[in-house]
Amino acid sequence: MPEGCRVLLHNDETEKQEAALKSAFPQVEVQACNSFEALPEALAAFRPDAMYSVRFNPAPFPKEAVFGADGPRWLANGGVGTDHLGQWDTARITVTNAAGVASDMMAEYILGGFLHFTLDVPGLQADKAARHWDGARKMRPLKGRTLLIVGLGHTGRAVAARAKAFGMHVIGTRARPREMENVDEVHAASDLAALLPRADFIAVCTPLIAETRGLIGAGEIAAMKPGVILADVSRGGVVDQAALGEALRAGHVGGAAVDVFETEPLPAESPLWGVENLVISPHCSAVHDGWEVASFNLFLENLGRFLEGRPLENVVDPARGY
Repeated sequence: MPEGCRVLLHNDETEKQEAALKSAFPQVEVQACNSFEALPEALAAFRPDAMYSVRFNPAPFPKEAVFGADGPRWLANGGVGTDHLGQWDTARITVTNAAGVASDMMAEYILGGFLHFTLDVPGLQADKAARHWDGARKMRPLKGRTLLIVGLGHTGRAVAARAKAFGMHVIGTRARPREMENVDEVHAASDLAALLPRADFIAVCTPLIAETRGLIGAGEIAAMKPGVILADVSRGGVVDQAALGEALRAGHVGGAAVDVFETEPLPAESPLWGVENLVISPHCSAVHDGWEVASFNLFLENLGRFLEGRPLENVVDPARGY
């Protein structure tokens, strides 16, 4: 890559990122765009070679401009999911993501969701509010229980490591099954139906692609073991949330922690808000102090490869979604 490489930073706050980039690569020309609306004009005026972008707005992402004639040859997605980008021509543009940056935090969210229900945190809070001492209360252990991880990517593997520390039996699905550390059984994605009735806990970590949209519908939820506890950090559209809500109300699903929704922000009129055994979080399982720095540092490492003409890390296959 010759000198004069142009990089566009697309985020709501870019001042620190711009300073870090200029310090690491003073030969690179940098500009910033801090809105979705201004992006097409910024691309047309600057014609960047590379672009670092974080989806900071729930509005439709201006992908037509990014993948158009003025778009970059490399798009570095600051998050993991790329479903907001749709499909792209890999001969014209390379897309990378920040897979692995927030896996540990998302795994903690999932285990925290499980513990919320096994320790009956809502019941403990209610007893405290009532000043009631329930001497007959019992805890429910994770040890010896079966955890099904739907999607053994970066996050799924991080969940498996933590689940093993609790003494759980870990089974999981993967597009291309192979033996994996901390996973007792690795199955093909097509084996999901046979695995659902075995699981005491389910962690949904798969990306949203054509094959996973509606993956866990009403039939799959009905096939789950009564009292199962589920955590979903995938993308809205993988799990049928209306069916999940009904199963939670009926007690077939014992509890769920859900971080992703088909419509975000979740509308105030959504019936999910009224489901008592459902933990709702605002798509924040990956958000923690330092995640943006870690994501941008990964981009800077990849930018070094880009400038030297070396292969990039975390290249996304649009057909697979990861």
